[in-house]
Amino acid sequence: MILVTGGAGFIGSNLHVALVRRGLETVIVDRLGRNGKWRNLASHPPSQLLPPERLDDFLAARPPLEMVFHLGAISETTATDADLVWASNVELPQRLWAWCAARGVRLVYASSAATYGDGHAGFEDTIAGLARLKPLNLYGWSKHTFDLHVARALAPGRARPPQWAGLKFFNVYGPNEYHKESMISVIKVKYDEIARGEPVRLFRSDRPGVADGEQKRDFIWVGDVVDVMLWLLDTPSVSGLFNVGSGAARSYRELAQAVCQAAGVPPAIEFIDMPERLRGQYQSFTQAPMERLRQAGYPGQFTRLEDGVTRYVRDFLMQADPYL
Repeated sequence: MILVTGGAGFIGSNLHVALVRRGLETVIVDRLGRNGKWRNLASHPPSQLLPPERLDDFLAARPPLEMVFHLGAISETTATDADLVWASNVELPQRLWAWCAARGVRLVYASSAATYGDGHAGFEDTIAGLARLKPLNLYGWSKHTFDLHVARALAPGRARPPQWAGLKFFNVYGPNEYHKESMISVIKVKYDEIARGEPVRLFRSDRPGVADGEQKRDFIWVGDVVDVMLWLLDTPSVSGLFNVGSGAARSYRELAQAVCQAAGVPPAIEFIDMPERLRGQYQSFTQAPMERLRQAGYPGQFTRLEDGVTRYVRDFLMQADPYL
């Protein structure tokens, strides 16, 4: 039995599908709400679906869990309710860590590239380097805070899960993200603009020395993210904090051109001012060093941006049913 918190969400539902295809029993912790998130599970219903407020009671019954994938979080980079973010992104994973350590259950949890802030302190995925990082927003800070909690929990003599892994996801894109509203991937936003017959709109740069459209991010196909998590499930000897990105920074201009090509339209790009709420909190460059995951033995390859965008647009966004 595998527990997936946030299992009806974007990355969680993609992982859930992969687990179901393996014939594994899954328990999903999530809220479906009213914005169509249930469709992420429609083709692959879970064994159980629990609202978050029932999780503690479920765990108190000592279910026979093999592994916990903790992917649930408040993930909006513009979130402002710090008490709610703390409860969801710090206190909940702390309880899960303690439960897994006490029961001998393996744990994989989602961290984030937002913990790296503006990137000036680098993107090295080491426990020792955590103290240097300065996240730009509440979401990134909350994820960083739990990473720091894990660092303290690894002290000699303290209980820990038999396997643990924190995954610093970079910019993930792919099917089943349609409920995410303002936090949906840039690929989906740009495709929707094209589908309406509009030009692709990109933010003007707010950083000196970075040209408009040359802001760069590490974009990773969601299937590659799932492959990393499945590898951890199959490789219980591996623990640690790991980046999960493609390893290549690509510009928003390149991304826009890839979306246009996949949709079969000539590229037309228009630059607009960055919203005030994002200025000073916007990462103009991210790139995941992937050496530590490789050194741990991960053999998988990462999808090139153009190939991932083409697959997403043609196999999902252009289809009547865009769900996995």
